[in-house]
Amino acid sequence: MTIEATMTSAQAEKAEKERQIRDHKIVIEYKHLRVHAPGGVYILPAVDPRTGAADVRHYHGVVFVRRGPYANGVFKFRIRLPPRYNDIGTYPSVRFVSYVYSPHVHPGTGELDVRTAYPGWSPRKHYLVTVLTFIKKVFYVKSFDGTDNESSRPAVANPDARDLHRSDPAAYRRKVEECVRDSQRQMYVNEPGSTFKFSEEGEAVKVLRGLLLGNGGDGGEEGGQGGAITQTSISLDDILGAVAEASEMIGKRRPN
Repeated sequence: MTIEATMTSAQAEKAEKERQIRDHKIVIEYKHLRVHAPGGVYILPAVDPRTGAADVRHYHGVVFVRRGPYANGVFKFRIRLPPRYNDIGTYPSVRFVSYVYSPHVHPGTGELDVRTAYPGWSPRKHYLVTVLTFIKKVFYVKSFDGTDNESSRPAVANPDARDLHRSDPAAYRRKVEECVRDSQRQMYVNEPGSTFKFSEEGEAVKVLRGLLLGNGGDGGEEGGQGGAITQTSISLDDILGAVAEASEMIGKRRPN
């Protein structure tokens, strides 16, 4: 073996050891999210198609917006971490799979402008939880021109949206509401390879939910308590009884 080959082998071994250390730090960050992730934001590691193992540098995510102009929106996204993450200036990449009309999101690519929000990315204070917090924040901020405490820097990813928010708030709100409706329509359209799978409720699930909610098994919003379970707990007998009743109701509805 030549000296050059020996050096190349040693360099490869060193690079692999560095990669393992970096991956281990990412795993620690991910475990940290179990307690500290912002409410309504969820991520799961992608699966490496070559090995079938979890890919700690690629995540599928979803954010459920509960209030504000984007209320009831369900927005899917992907996060990719570069090979040198988490070094100084090694920004995570965040791209929305769902269409998001926002001054912070590029209208063509769906990329979230993380760099403007954090112009000095530092491993000492910026982590995965930082990214998830910003993902959630963009759906709640009220100003995009950097003139108040909520947005210290102007949003630049979609300047047309930023300018419309300033010049015609009603028109801006209509575009936001349309992107919310679009997210709801696309909720059950699963991206190939995504570790998040959304499936529509079957008839049996709707009937069972309706019985547990006390609205007669219709599964709708009218009658009973709407969408809120008022009991503090539901016993096993309640569930088994509802399952039996739901099965009977489904059987009666099916044609002979």
